[in-house]
Amino acid sequence: MQPVDPDPLAEQLVAYHARFAPYFYRSEVRERSARYIRALLSPVPRKNGWQLGEAIGDPDPNGAQRLLHAARWDADAVRDELIRVVDDAVGDAEAGIFVLDETGFLKKGTKSAGVARQYSGTAGKIENCQIGVFLTYTSPTGTAFLDRRLYLPKHWSDDAARRAEAGIPDAVTFQTKAELGRAMLGHAWDLGMRGGWVTADEQYGHDGVLRRWLTGQGMRSVLAVPSNELVWVIADEHRWEGTVSAAAASLPAEAWQRISCGDGAKGPRWYDWAWVRVTGLVRAGWGHWVLVRRSLSNPSELAYYLVSGPQTTTVDEAVRVAGARWTIECCLEEAKGETGLDEYEVRGWQSWHRHITLSLVAHAFLATVRATDAARTRDREGKRRGRGGADRADGPGGAATAGVDVRAERGRGALPSALVPLA
Repeated sequence: MQPVDPDPLAEQLVAYHARFAPYFYRSEVRERSARYIRALLSPVPRKNGWQLGEAIGDPDPNGAQRLLHAARWDADAVRDELIRVVDDAVGDAEAGIFVLDETGFLKKGTKSAGVARQYSGTAGKIENCQIGVFLTYTSPTGTAFLDRRLYLPKHWSDDAARRAEAGIPDAVTFQTKAELGRAMLGHAWDLGMRGGWVTADEQYGHDGVLRRWLTGQGMRSVLAVPSNELVWVIADEHRWEGTVSAAAASLPAEAWQRISCGDGAKGPRWYDWAWVRVTGLVRAGWGHWVLVRRSLSNPSELAYYLVSGPQTTTVDEAVRVAGARWTIECCLEEAKGETGLDEYEVRGWQSWHRHITLSLVAHAFLATVRATDAARTRDREGKRRGRGGADRADGPGGAATAGVDVRAERGRGALPSALVPLA
């Protein structure tokens, strides 16, 4: 009989993994997947095959590699359950925001599926890498990943020999990153995931098909676009065509207002913002705008967004959504630093999706812990206020201090060291 683990977070992890267990078809695969996820959450300095194997309790990396290469389980079904888990934990049909972005995985050689000399935002230049496109979800109660797709460059898609060697299914065809993003959004909605907005960077905002599709779906959006994006500006009863930068230049000084787009690592992120109405896909009761962000320290530094939503949409609301895009960057940084997102040693199509999926599942566990802690904090503070006691979150240290105190009451030792930075 296995000894009872006194760690309450370990008990939560067992219950959490049980939701995914049906998609690992044999008992030994279910057990190994649970240990793999726990190893991803462990303080192992580098989550490669050997160190993950040791963390799992194996003498070599073979067992971990078999889980990714040959074991019978359904990574897409696990991904679908992940979407349902995130919806249960932090879903908010009105305030939830879907966020699209990509990240690069630097690689050597030419054998890894989809690897090519291509631009990587991670490196800030053209590198030999794989590109993964990701969908996250953020709401007032938490942020987590929903989906992942490996981008397959056109020359890979057309090369039958390379496809066969990397195990790329015949059904996989070339798709742009915006098309991958659209597929992930549609899939999440088909599973019942709901939210109020979509936001993304220029890679996706520049795609007119994606923008029109979102409006057609009745999904509000705030999408970054390049400065040379063409629009039809509506000025009183006149319309004129120009770039978004020209639209920004036409704005009078009084059009600008200082608004925070949310808290960052150093507190509120203040910018000057302005917007102007433009034309867009006709939808009853909807409007379209160019939203412009101006740096306080360098007023010549501007960023542009196309906003689509109900006529009642306010600039403050659009700014809040634009500011939410940074959450996916935080998720990617966390997953790379805490759950081994970029430390895989696989080449094949299936193995890549399997490792990435398990990393996202591990990251979402931390998100559910955060959401649970936040709910307990709100409940505790509500009870204090109901008794007429002081609201600790309004006192010195604010809400962050209250969250730390909750962990102190539970016992800091209850958190495995690898979970402390995120949970």
